[in-house]
Amino acid sequence: MFGKVLIANRGEIALRIQRACREMGIRTVVVHSEADTEAKYVKLADESVCIGPPAASASYLNIPAIISAAEVTDAEAIHPGYGFLSENADFADKVQKSGFVFIGPHPENIRLMGDKVSAKAAMIRAGVPCVPGSEGALPEAPAEVIKIARKVGYPVIIKAAGGGGGRGMRVVHTEAALLNAVSMTRAEAQAAFSNPTVYIEKFLENPRHIEFQVFADEHKNAVYLGERDCSMQRRHQKIIEEAPAPDLPAKLRERVGERCAEACRKIGYRGAGTFEFLYENGEFFFIEMNTRVQVEHPVTEMITGIDVVQMQIRIAAGEKLPFRQRDIEFRGHAIECRINAEDPYRFTPSPGRIASYHPPGGPGIRVDSHIYAGYTVPSNYDSMIGKLIAYGATRDQAIRRMRIALSEMVIEGIQTNIPLHLELLHDSRFVRGGTSIHYLEQKLAQENKAAK
Repeated sequence: MFGKVLIANRGEIALRIQRACREMGIRTVVVHSEADTEAKYVKLADESVCIGPPAASASYLNIPAIISAAEVTDAEAIHPGYGFLSENADFADKVQKSGFVFIGPHPENIRLMGDKVSAKAAMIRAGVPCVPGSEGALPEAPAEVIKIARKVGYPVIIKAAGGGGGRGMRVVHTEAALLNAVSMTRAEAQAAFSNPTVYIEKFLENPRHIEFQVFADEHKNAVYLGERDCSMQRRHQKIIEEAPAPDLPAKLRERVGERCAEACRKIGYRGAGTFEFLYENGEFFFIEMNTRVQVEHPVTEMITGIDVVQMQIRIAAGEKLPFRQRDIEFRGHAIECRINAEDPYRFTPSPGRIASYHPPGGPGIRVDSHIYAGYTVPSNYDSMIGKLIAYGATRDQAIRRMRIALSEMVIEGIQTNIPLHLELLHDSRFVRGGTSIHYLEQKLAQENKAAK
């Protein structure tokens, strides 16, 4: 096992990784920007290294600075968390070539799954169900593009091969709008991802977003840790996640989960990963694989009792998975609300000093957050400041506990989206379960229209 791990991230995930390491007896090094000098995880770390100014491009995305920090502190491994460099194959490659262990998949796995075209081709070969669409990248010839779209059937969605985070997508409802949409998406993809390659898929009208957590080791062992429903989202950004997915047949879960695990074995995958699907009319359609720890990993931890971050570290150290599929049990239900420093309905960021902070408690309540009273939320990064997780023996109990926890949570001095979460936890459609990925945006649009 490693003696010292460098954490190449910030915010709640940096603290989460740090806690996992401390429990395992591993010393931690935290790299941070000038904006994060007063962060809780920086103060709690065994060692910390400032690697640059507030701008992420000059600090958390500065590969030479991160590797230099690992060298001067004698770290043995680097954990990238999520976001920033976590799915950057070049970073993983440079970490390994510099003599450190990258706590994540092999660079070739990241490259394969990071390109949506190659990822989809790999999943088709592995027998994972995929959304109907083009076989590979769209050709340049306009006539061929039109022919492919007609075969898939409208509406279609144009996607960037190197996209992610909801960027590089455009829905097309008519043939008249197709070629212009393809051209615009290619230009956006080149600007955002330095890769103009796009492909086409059938646009599903009312799907849910369901994802499967997987783990694989260096010894050809792979398992799935159940699924999460992440359908409550706005502009492709998840807001509420839960596990297990409501009203998903157990046999279907087993069939799709095992295909995901088998796909990991076929591509020689290592570490934690998440297969993301659209689910509509009883069918699953693969959309992408995230080759890192997910923001919503706590709900999986709550229903399985497995520490996802510690398992990442153990696998990176060469250990075998300590369990087989038959050993994994799913118990109860867990819900996670992402707490963001933003206006709850206009969604404008609300950085600034937290005047007072009172986290909730009680049975089944977990708070993953790096904030404290007096902490200043910087304006340079993502607005998420924490995650509130509620666990119950049943989904109904988890919902009731989450309502109480949200009502108890106090964050003053800045705006947060807690009021929106409280509204959603009392929403009849959410309570019933199984809302589509479009539900929240449609609900907000109706409320805005009614307010006018």
